[in-house]
Amino acid sequence: MDGATITQAEAESALLGRASAGDRPAFGELVRLHQARVRMQLRRLTKGDIALADDLAQEAFVQAWRHIAGFRGSARFSTWLYRIAYHQFLMHQRSHPVQQALPDTWDIAASEVDNVLRLDIEEAVRRLPEMERIAIVHCFQMDLSHEEAAAVLGLPLGTLKSHVARGKARLRTWLAAWQAGEQI
Repeated sequence: MDGATITQAEAESALLGRASAGDRPAFGELVRLHQARVRMQLRRLTKGDIALADDLAQEAFVQAWRHIAGFRGSARFSTWLYRIAYHQFLMHQRSHPVQQALPDTWDIAASEVDNVLRLDIEEAVRRLPEMERIAIVHCFQMDLSHEEAAAVLGLPLGTLKSHVARGKARLRTWLAAWQAGEQI
């Protein structure tokens, strides 16, 4: 690697520095880099309500812009954004306690899995108690480490691990017919 080549982390760090100083185009580039994953997180949390997820993502980025100067760098920027997005989701839930209708499908990355199994997995994940579902979404579908997911959700690490373990156990039980030698 020569001196002119910079890593993605270095480029993001430079954008963060500029955005913290009030550079809107730099923040716009950060949004462009992270919006797909934030929207995916919120779509999964809202059980596939695309319009709501997009509204919450927009509000999360507005909040991130307002508080960018407070980003200390103690976690990855994406983890900080996921935490803000999760907070927006919780605020929406508190102000709209009516249970939302479940969509027909829920976007799960399952390119190698046949359609019937994918639908069974989608239904099983939807049936999980809320905190188990949210923990599973962040650890497995958002591909966050347990530590990162605990930070996003504002949970002690042990509590997050308990939610994940209980959720996985329920999924194993509910999907036992599909477990032809493979662990979920």
